[in-house]
Amino acid sequence: MSADIRPARMSDIDTLLAIEDAVFEGDRLSRRSFLRHMDSKSASLLVAELESQVAGYALLFHRQGSRSARLYSLAVAKPFTSRGIGRRLLEATEARACTLGRTVLTLEVREDNKRAGQLYRQAGFREVAKIPDYYEDGATALRLHKALEKER
Repeated sequence: MSADIRPARMSDIDTLLAIEDAVFEGDRLSRRSFLRHMDSKSASLLVAELESQVAGYALLFHRQGSRSARLYSLAVAKPFTSRGIGRRLLEATEARACTLGRTVLTLEVREDNKRAGQLYRQAGFREVAKIPDYYEDGATALRLHKALEKER
């Protein structure tokens, strides 16, 4: 069964915060951040829904006048891992970026997050930089880019 992807709703906030707390040890999004991004014209907050539950989310930034979009965060709730949710969310953010006329999608991922790194590489992302001390705990980030197809 494939997850349905939709824009986040106010009623999703508590679940999004629970996912954030369970998945990330630091650098977490706050309630205020989720609410601000939900109402922003320069962000898209998408959720994956499976079995009538929010199974994960992706936050995409797309500043006006820019040719690129940035995948800021992607997280899948622990009970839903290894079910293709992350891949579906990634595909949805790429499609959203293309719809908005963006030609490049960028992101940062922890160098030690091998699973996420593999997902992004399999989706066609390429490493363009290594950023030491990027995260709150001093971990290194890898900056990845992907050229997007013009038609989707």
